[in-house]
Amino acid sequence: MFKFGHPEFLYCLLAVVLFAGLFVLNGFLRKKNLRKFGQKSLVSLLMPDVARWRRNLKFILLMFAYISLIIALSDPEVGSKLDKVKRKGIELVIALDVSNSMMAEDVYPNRLEAAKMAVEKLVDKLSNDKIGLIIFAGDAFVQLPITADYVSAKMFLESISTTSISLQGTDISKAIETGIRSFSSESEKNKVLVIISDGENHEEGVNEMAAEAAKKGIIIHTIGMGQPQGAPIPVYGKFGKKDFKTDKQGTIIITKTNDALLQQIASAGGGVYVRATNLLTVLNEIFNRISKINQKEIESQMFSDYEHQYQYFIALSILLLLVEFMLIERKNRHFRNFNLFKKRVL
Repeated sequence: MFKFGHPEFLYCLLAVVLFAGLFVLNGFLRKKNLRKFGQKSLVSLLMPDVARWRRNLKFILLMFAYISLIIALSDPEVGSKLDKVKRKGIELVIALDVSNSMMAEDVYPNRLEAAKMAVEKLVDKLSNDKIGLIIFAGDAFVQLPITADYVSAKMFLESISTTSISLQGTDISKAIETGIRSFSSESEKNKVLVIISDGENHEEGVNEMAAEAAKKGIIIHTIGMGQPQGAPIPVYGKFGKKDFKTDKQGTIIITKTNDALLQQIASAGGGVYVRATNLLTVLNEIFNRISKINQKEIESQMFSDYEHQYQYFIALSILLLLVEFMLIERKNRHFRNFNLFKKRVL
């Protein structure tokens, strides 16, 4: 298995595009200036030692040296020992509502950000479990397939926003359907789906879909984000001016948590519903429920030893820099007129 110890350095590779653009621009300006001196054939006679292809080759060597150095800084590692590990755990899928109503601020700082913080803390409490992420609004998508990589789960969680899905609305039944497909085909007694939403469902059949999940051995817990009295949905103008979403008549829309629906979903799914009035309390309640589940033994293959490979890329970078340094742009005047295949006149 291959991985990077410091993948954040890979963003520096984007600079290659900038360097290439500057090189092309410099070549264009150089040609433009040379045309001021006269025709191309005449300029070539005046500068017989210039080898334009060498300038291009030197740039290519520099770019590959830069790329190799960035890869070295990213600390590439290769798994050298593969072990089979047996561990007990559950499969947990988080379905997170990313509809516009989740921007309401009746939970600090808003419903969506509070939900993301709650999920992050829940991930910190997990061990020997697998986790997956689903986002939903008018549609539902798998943001992160089932994995034991908690670091990746947090990274994918951080990138979630209300713009992650273009089709707005709230279709919880679609989220449950996607969640059912997300679990592995292994034993059906260790799967948990946690739905985090304000419960403003715009589609039908959600309770039936929750019951279908329960038949497949999937326990559904629901977390309600927001307050029963509701709150307006903030919108921001081009210059950051804050306003609130209105209906066609110009009345400010108030989004309210649908406790009744979320309770019905949890009941149909054999789980529990809690409202996020206190994130710590909600977190502990859900985690305690998850901990009581019959955990099964899962066998997985994991790399136990990794070997660093950065030294090879550093060596390659140095070699490319040496070749670039030794390669001069001008032709060697001693060999300029040398032609091995030129006919000799006797």
